[in-house]
Amino acid sequence: MTNTPSRVRPVEPGSLLCGPEHRTVARLLALLISMQRANQRHPRVRLWAAPLMCLLLGVPGLVDSAAGDGPDFPTALMVLMGFTVPLLARQRHPVAVFAVITVFSLAEAVSGLLTNAHFLAQLIMLYNLARFAPPVHLAVAVAITVPQTIVTIMTFAQDTQMSRIDSPLAVTIDLVLCILAIAGLGLAGRVARSYIIALEDQAARLQVERDQRARLAEATERARISREMHDILGHTLAVVVGLADGAAGLAETNPKKSGETLRIIADSGRGALADLRRLLTAIREEGRHEAPFHPQPGTGDLGALLERTRAAGPDARLETAGDLTGLPAGLQLAVYRIVQEALTNTLKHAASDTAVRVAVIAEQDAVHVTVEDTGPPALERARSSEGGGQGLLGMRERAALYQGTVTAGPNSAGGWSVRAVLHSTPPVKAGLDAHQA
Repeated sequence: MTNTPSRVRPVEPGSLLCGPEHRTVARLLALLISMQRANQRHPRVRLWAAPLMCLLLGVPGLVDSAAGDGPDFPTALMVLMGFTVPLLARQRHPVAVFAVITVFSLAEAVSGLLTNAHFLAQLIMLYNLARFAPPVHLAVAVAITVPQTIVTIMTFAQDTQMSRIDSPLAVTIDLVLCILAIAGLGLAGRVARSYIIALEDQAARLQVERDQRARLAEATERARISREMHDILGHTLAVVVGLADGAAGLAETNPKKSGETLRIIADSGRGALADLRRLLTAIREEGRHEAPFHPQPGTGDLGALLERTRAAGPDARLETAGDLTGLPAGLQLAVYRIVQEALTNTLKHAASDTAVRVAVIAEQDAVHVTVEDTGPPALERARSSEGGGQGLLGMRERAALYQGTVTAGPNSAGGWSVRAVLHSTPPVKAGLDAHQA
């Protein structure tokens, strides 16, 4: 019955977005999550891929510089390194890296060098700004990159590489659209990442709540089992002790009566064992099909309960009114257990010649239960009940399931009275007695 909280596993979007209308979103999020996990597993590949791609794009410019076309080779190499090396810090310091690349782009335009690497470097930095920097920084970067790109194309319009392009205006428009698209893609990735984090937090909270509900259900089940076993064993043992005392005194004077008393003891023990077996079978999964369920006791069994009480010594009589058999099974069990616990207390604390009156009255919307005895003085009973026990607590818990109350205290006859009122509405929480019934 123990339940240890399990470790929170990575969230799977399909588990939270299970509706057919969310399948496309779930697939997209699953792809993004797989890419994120791949990046986390191989951080160096992600770190070095962008600088290497820029370096490869800048190799033709270095070759032209080495051949004497354009600036000298050291200048071209320095400009190319200015586009590639800062990219290694693009996630930790996106604003600073973008500023460095922008400065080197201006140096490239002034020196007359066209490396082709600065376009890719700027796009990479716009994406990282959209992912990791405040949106205002992204807006400033786009406002800088777009006019800078236009000026660069106009500056190198007569360059050998640019002269191969039929329409520089179309290229300019395409690059501007590409800049805007990369910025939008970065923002979308940022939103998706935030959504994934929110899903993971929600999954963690749901798992914690599930574990808490399991622990609460476990505690409730333990309390139920404890209450049931207390009612069953407490009453049966009290009856058995009383009958055993009587049988011991009759063993020599009236052997026949002593034998009947011993048979009642055996029947009481078998009944308690049957009740315990039903209780344990109900809470043991592997035993659900090993033994058939039997009805739990109800108001129809009150007569047999009082007969066992009379056999133990007290003179017990039952008074009923209303339709008791038409009450719900769970409510009948609650009434039976309350009467049983009250009689158990009488057997424990009252004298053998005590008279007990049990009254169960069923009205339209409530059931009234009264158990009164003429036992020892109230002070003695109060002191004997100070020692604790779960009897009165168990009766109040059962009554609370049916929005009822239980009161107990001394009466004018020198004995003890227990009065309970249970409403015939459904229980306030799922439970227990109705489940067992």
